[in-house]
Amino acid sequence: MKKTALIIAAAAFALTTPLASFAIDHESMPMEHGGHMMMKGKPAHEEVVAGVKATFKVMSMKEHMKGMAMPKEMKETHHLMVEFKDAKTGKALTEGEVKVKVMGPDKSEQVKDLMGMEGHFGGDFDLSKKGKYGVMAKFKLADGKVRNVKFWYTAK
Repeated sequence: MKKTALIIAAAAFALTTPLASFAIDHESMPMEHGGHMMMKGKPAHEEVVAGVKATFKVMSMKEHMKGMAMPKEMKETHHLMVEFKDAKTGKALTEGEVKVKVMGPDKSEQVKDLMGMEGHFGGDFDLSKKGKYGVMAKFKLADGKVRNVKFWYTAK
């Protein structure tokens, strides 16, 4: 009986040990993953609206997808992300809805709901034409108040 229990315990240990190699240490992950992504790149626009600091960043899909395979059918060229913080406390505000409209230099429009992603909201857009893009964001966070931000982004 003791021998059987010992064999079962050894087998369980042998089977679970390789799984430990799949554990993720979030502190040592590359900057482009998860909540660390907002640390990458310079802000394209920052603004305080009704007590909320909104920080927008725009990065190429090549930079955003660094280390990952880029899907061939992907036509979006840039990733737009926004982080919200309480202007007084600096506390991250991660719950809510964000809709962004991007108007291109050729007057074309793209409207998308940004997805919540570990500490920020993000979405992919086609900014392949050089020139000025109008970015209009409308967001409603957990307090239920609707806020708007507008800015220009120049694609080079």
